[in-house]
Amino acid sequence: MKIETANVMAECTRASDEERVTFPEVVGKLIAAGVERYHADLTRAEKTYYMPDGEALTLATAPIVATPPDMFSTAGVAAAIRAIQSGTIKYKRFCEDIAAAGCVGYFVSLAGRRAVYYGRTGDMHVELFPGAN
Repeated sequence: MKIETANVMAECTRASDEERVTFPEVVGKLIAAGVERYHADLTRAEKTYYMPDGEALTLATAPIVATPPDMFSTAGVAAAIRAIQSGTIKYKRFCEDIAAAGCVGYFVSLAGRRAVYYGRTGDMHVELFPGAN
């Protein structure tokens, strides 16, 4: 993996945790760096970024204090997504809210223009990027 690509991944992780960037800005930077997808593991406090050739880099993230409950609430996850999209909340609160809704992690497919949020039992919510059909 090119050091420049790893640096983009690290900066996107830090900037998200520090609430200096929005999701669309992160997506744009990762796409420009050639990243195909990433996985955010809320319980392990880490993100893994994947390149199309299979290379991957795992980075530590700011931990979420709450333990997600067993029950997954699609409505709770969707409400948190709408709140962050509208600017009502920032990234840390977003992570706390989706965790409170039973989300233990999410996958973001840059190529597929969607995010898949999932709970302990495999329940999930798929969210298309705004404007993606």
